[in-house]
Amino acid sequence: MVDIHEKVKLSLDETRLLVLGAQILLGFQFRAFLEPGFERLPRLSQDLRLASLGVMLVTILVLMRPTAYHQIAEEGELSARMLRLSSAAMGIAALPFALAVGIDLYTVSQKLGDAIGLAAGAGSFLAALVFWYVWEYVVRSRNKARPRQQEIAATATPLDKKIDAVLTECRIVIPGSQALLGFQLIAMLMDAFDRLPASSKYVHLASLLMITLSTILLMAPAAFHRIVEQGEYTVRFWRFARTMLLAAMAALGAGIATEFFVVMRLVTQRVAPSLACAALSLAAFYGIWFGYSWYVRARSDRR
Repeated sequence: MVDIHEKVKLSLDETRLLVLGAQILLGFQFRAFLEPGFERLPRLSQDLRLASLGVMLVTILVLMRPTAYHQIAEEGELSARMLRLSSAAMGIAALPFALAVGIDLYTVSQKLGDAIGLAAGAGSFLAALVFWYVWEYVVRSRNKARPRQQEIAATATPLDKKIDAVLTECRIVIPGSQALLGFQLIAMLMDAFDRLPASSKYVHLASLLMITLSTILLMAPAAFHRIVEQGEYTVRFWRFARTMLLAAMAALGAGIATEFFVVMRLVTQRVAPSLACAALSLAAFYGIWFGYSWYVRARSDRR
């Protein structure tokens, strides 16, 4: 069993995953109101952007409450009450966070058509619900039918160290993913976006959706650990976290490469070289991140 001090520390570390994203997106949401493209949005979309800003403010309010509470009410003590508060904050804040992202995606994607905007916004919201709530509660409900067992990792590296490492790696990847998400949302309100060819606009939307998926996947381990494992270190949680991390990196690489195509076409005004550069960048990401890593692992297994 993990002691209460370690549980509180890990819970606060996981809260950082949500806070980073919320703060970055909040900054881009404030900026969106000053972009020229905002004035050209339908009145409903403008009102929805304002509602999204209010929802994100609620997210920040809930997520940062444990920090003040910890220092004032608990005077820095790592208590069970603090653990319950921080866990509850993540559970509450993830819902308005997902709603704000869904609204933002709808309002910017609506420029390509109401149906596309609705699909993008609703799809991202539902994906967040699945990876942050539904999946976890399904697994948790299945576990209630049998006694809880603590899994032990039969490896040289202690399980707690492996979990700490994979969560640290999630925190390494997520700031870039969230910053890209904010940029891509705001880019659709810029004048230059309206001058892009129609095909490039759809490619940008595809890139935006992949970056959104990457962000959702990177936040999923925190929800899984809180809901399913209830703060315990298990092999199942480590495997889930590393799967989400690698899947998020795959989506991130694809999102960057497709956005690179949009930029190259804007500069060169030619499709073929832009497509070649994007394909080359995607091959480099996947080759260095995954291909070489699998090659080293396969060679080690043979030995």
